[in-house]
Amino acid sequence: MTTLADPVPGGRPDDLKRVTALAAELAADGVHGIVLAYVDTAGIGRVKTVPTARLEAAVAWGVGMSPVFDTFLADDSIVSTDVLGSPDGDLRLYPDLDQLVSLAGQPGWAWAPVDRITQEGERHPGCTRTFLRRIVADAAERHGLAFKAAVEIEWAVGLGSAPGGEFVPAVSGPAYGAVRQVELSDYVADLLAAFAAQGVEVGQIHPEYAAGQFEVSVGALDPVAAADRSVLVRQTIRAVAQRHQLKVSFAPAFLAEGVGNGGHLHLSAWRDGVNLHSGGEGRYGMRAEAESFVAGVLAHLPALTAVTAPSPASYLRLKPSRWAGVFTAWGRETREAALRIVTGTTGRQDQDANMEIKPVDLAANPYLALGCVIAAGLDGMTASRPLPEEVTGDPARYGQEEAAARGVERLPASLQQAVREFRADGVLRAALGPVLADAVTAVRLGESAAVDGLDDAQVAAAYRWKY
Repeated sequence: MTTLADPVPGGRPDDLKRVTALAAELAADGVHGIVLAYVDTAGIGRVKTVPTARLEAAVAWGVGMSPVFDTFLADDSIVSTDVLGSPDGDLRLYPDLDQLVSLAGQPGWAWAPVDRITQEGERHPGCTRTFLRRIVADAAERHGLAFKAAVEIEWAVGLGSAPGGEFVPAVSGPAYGAVRQVELSDYVADLLAAFAAQGVEVGQIHPEYAAGQFEVSVGALDPVAAADRSVLVRQTIRAVAQRHQLKVSFAPAFLAEGVGNGGHLHLSAWRDGVNLHSGGEGRYGMRAEAESFVAGVLAHLPALTAVTAPSPASYLRLKPSRWAGVFTAWGRETREAALRIVTGTTGRQDQDANMEIKPVDLAANPYLALGCVIAAGLDGMTASRPLPEEVTGDPARYGQEEAAARGVERLPASLQQAVREFRADGVLRAALGPVLADAVTAVRLGESAAVDGLDDAQVAAAYRWKY
């Protein structure tokens, strides 16, 4: 579990009790520095680092960082809102000791996610990890709900020796092919060893569809820990790749053509230890609340794409008939539907049943994405929203009239269109709060402006090594 209490100046009492011994253990294990990690509004991982000897001070008083990063773009240019984007002010970064781990792929370093508070000790309204913690805590208090979540990680492996920012696949074998596993056997084995050393439960790791592409699926955790794990897994993949003279891209579209990298979310709602997606009388065993939760996510999907597909490169990936889920449709094990209902194998349904949200990529800030998806689902649950008819096969086959009759709509085909949907969605904006909602809008519009006039190949190149 993650630490759900807000940081406080002077440190959380439980953290202060254990940090001295923990820092000594890390130092004895040869850890010299701590990576303090968070993800900005644009989906870029940002860090500060401190020597291991300074961990106790960081836990007590935080580490300074400007709030201007909440309106950074992927190219490090800065946009602004009414309250963010100026050079003024400071924040304090507080590490979550429950998630601190020595980095097996980066000997000498440990890693911890951070929450950000103001110098006055208040929650920073632009902190996306704090936002997700609040959504999870409110769901527990108001609805008696807990969640399990996981983020799929797809990445493309390229040769580190490729010239000028180009992507040259490090493997030549076919999709899902044994050739790829053999060619990168040492790299993948070292990844598995690093994950095991860091306590990351791996369900499977395998070659994927696109050129040089692999995927890893990890075990489900509470949403904040799942988002943390997503960031840690990517840090590990990148570090181990570098030790093998490889380069990795998590970009939604690392090439102008092809399927690109996804970051599908898996989510299930639980009450009193019971999975609401199993054992009920609704479709595929869903209980009534689970059906309404799925219906809520489905209803808010057009606006959610501004959060789950936040890069101009995302829309090179979100194309019909590529298993990206670009229509407002759901179905059991239907990989062209935006929401795939996973029932689990007989004998495991009560543990494994969940919903998969497919129009998500790894440019998405995982804390923002999970928080907004949960907010959308809770809205559906509160309203007892009915779940529409299931779709089978590829929704792209429907004509205009049949699609309209089934309520199947194309999700936004551009980031600008997604922003328009987001601006019109009062539920998501209210969940985020005005500061964070305005930051999302400003950053998305800034990204759109940054690629104005570029063709698809240039857009892919611009974001290839950013995420």
